Amino acid sequence: MLTTAQLATLKADILADPILSQWAATGYMASEIADAYNQLAAPEWIVWKTDVSVDEIMRNGMDWARVDNLSVGKARIWDWMGRLGTFDASRPNIRAGIDASWVGTAADLAVRAMVYTHCKRPATRGEKILSTGAGTTESPATMSFEGYLNYQNIEAALRS
Repeated sequence: MLTTAQLATLKADILADPILSQWAATGYMASEIADAYNQLAAPEWIVWKTDVSVDEIMRNGMDWARVDNLSVGKARIWDWMGRLGTFDASRPNIRAGIDASWVGTAADLAVRAMVYTHCKRPATRGEKILSTGAGTTESPATMSFEGYLNYQNIEAALRS
C-alpha cells in the first residue's frame, strides 16, 4: 500500500513523462504504466538492499582468513551480525557494524568492500522515484517503497 505522499510522487512522475502521460490520458493503460515502472531504472540507480543474506556473503567471496585476524571486539560484532541471518543494509546501524568490523588493514578494507557488494542492487524505475539519496554505487539511495507496482497503484496515483 502506497502512502498519500508516494501516490502524489508517482502521479507527478507519470504526468511529467510525455509517453506515460499520454497512456494515462486514455484511462485504459494502467498495467502498461506499471510495467514501465517495474523495469530497471535507466540510467542505473543503486539502492541499499533491505534483505541481505549473511549466508550469501559468507559463501561468495569471503576471505575467511581475515576473520581470524579480527580483534575480539570486531569479531564479536561480525559474529552477532552473522547471527541475524539476514540484515537490512539500508539501516545506518547495520552499516556502522560492517564498518566497525572491517577497518584497518588493506585486507580488512577489501573484505568490507566485498561485503558491501552484496548490500546493494539496481532499483526499478518505481523504486527510484520513491527513494532518497544519490543512487550511486558509492552512495546508494534508501527506498521508501520496495517491490513492484501494479495497475491498482497506478490507478490510485492518477486518482489522487
